[in-house]
Amino acid sequence: MNAALIARLTALILGSALLEIVAVSQVSIFGVNADLSPLVVMAVGLTCGSVAGAFAGFGCGLFLDLALVQTLGVSSLVLTVVGYMAGRLREDRDPQGALMPLAAGAVATLVAEGGYAIVQFLLGVDAPVSWLLAREIVTTVLVNALIAAPVFAITRRWLTPSLPDDWRRRRRRATSSPGLSPLTRA
Repeated sequence: MNAALIARLTALILGSALLEIVAVSQVSIFGVNADLSPLVVMAVGLTCGSVAGAFAGFGCGLFLDLALVQTLGVSSLVLTVVGYMAGRLREDRDPQGALMPLAAGAVATLVAEGGYAIVQFLLGVDAPVSWLLAREIVTTVLVNALIAAPVFAITRRWLTPSLPDDWRRRRRRATSSPGLSPLTRA
């Protein structure tokens, strides 16, 4: 990762976390608040790869844990997994579909919300576990799926200028010239 990408990632992580704390957490839709952090981390992973996704997840989770005075490291752990998984999806499959941000946003939110609940339960935090928790997780997943496309577009637009040339584009240009194909040797 180059210095420009690290600077843009840091600004994106801090800006999105502050936006989530200050504004988004104040708006309730269907009884739940939208959760921007898994969406931003997923978008970074899908745009930049697994290392940048894990870096963004850890940084965003650590900042949220410190700002909200939560159990230190829980959000970092869960969001690191989300960012790494999104980055591996990009590196293995290179998804290009129009509905990909919606599906990836829903899965990222489900992993983040479910993972956070499981880790808190394993740490022994006294919280009531009922069907209301499942309803809240499902509703948060649906709300986040609705806002995943704009978050992905904004994140991609913000990070694209600092990305190096994609190796797939370089490889395609190099093999498209005549004479390099093994079929033209005959």
